[in-house]
Amino acid sequence: MANLKELRSRITSVSSTMQITSAMKMVSAAKLSKAQDAITAMRPYSEKLTQLLQDLSASLSDDASSKYAEEREVEKVLMVAISSNRGLAGAFNTNIIKGVKNKVQKDFQNEKVDLYSIGKKANDILKRDFDVYENNNEIYDDLSFENVAEIAEELMQLFLEEKYDKIVLVYNQFKNAATQIVTTEQFLPIEQFDNEENKQLDYIYEPSKIEIVKELIPKSLKMQLYKALRDSFASEHGARMTAMHKATENATELRDSLKLSYNKARQASITNEILEIVGGAEALNG
Repeated sequence: MANLKELRSRITSVSSTMQITSAMKMVSAAKLSKAQDAITAMRPYSEKLTQLLQDLSASLSDDASSKYAEEREVEKVLMVAISSNRGLAGAFNTNIIKGVKNKVQKDFQNEKVDLYSIGKKANDILKRDFDVYENNNEIYDDLSFENVAEIAEELMQLFLEEKYDKIVLVYNQFKNAATQIVTTEQFLPIEQFDNEENKQLDYIYEPSKIEIVKELIPKSLKMQLYKALRDSFASEHGARMTAMHKATENATELRDSLKLSYNKARQASITNEILEIVGGAEALNG
């Protein structure tokens, strides 16, 4: 059994760790509340924009399709891995790394795959296996639509210049504080919509459908990337809050176990001292 000094030192150390994890849990909970409100507020707009785009695209002829929907032979692929800049978030970043590798292994074994990383953690690991086109860690300092739109425009330009034939997003979709879903989405080329029900809709458009689609598609792509980043941001804080909650529980259990061991060791030490005193007294009396 460990001596009393060592047990006291371990109890102090575990208690300090427990205070840190508990504080981190509360900070993440506060940040999660704001991030969750943000993603919840923007989802209806994003879904309605997508629905409107589907309604319009379904009724357009093939020759009116957008330049962003151009299908061509896939030779170069850009994987956009959205992770975080900080750790201590459970499997949040590890799942993104696995998601990128699984997607490449499944669909792009014969293509040249480069990495566009948003967030430090995934980049640190994936750069060993992929060429990094760019690593953007600063976006989380000011996660606004305007800043994300600049990244989306850069990705769109890479596609239009045919530097990449396909661009894919990999991120954690926020479900709740305890659940994040690794999501793989095709960013470019945009997928063609074929909805028979939508084709029967009869609307009057002003200006023309083609003009509206030309305006909507870039906006929709920017919104898609912004939503992915907002989802990831909320998922990060949810994952960290859950991880820190579990760490606090584990630290509490360990501290209680160490205190029990300490009390037993202290009791045994006192008992031994009493026995020595009694033994010494009996020897003197004898």
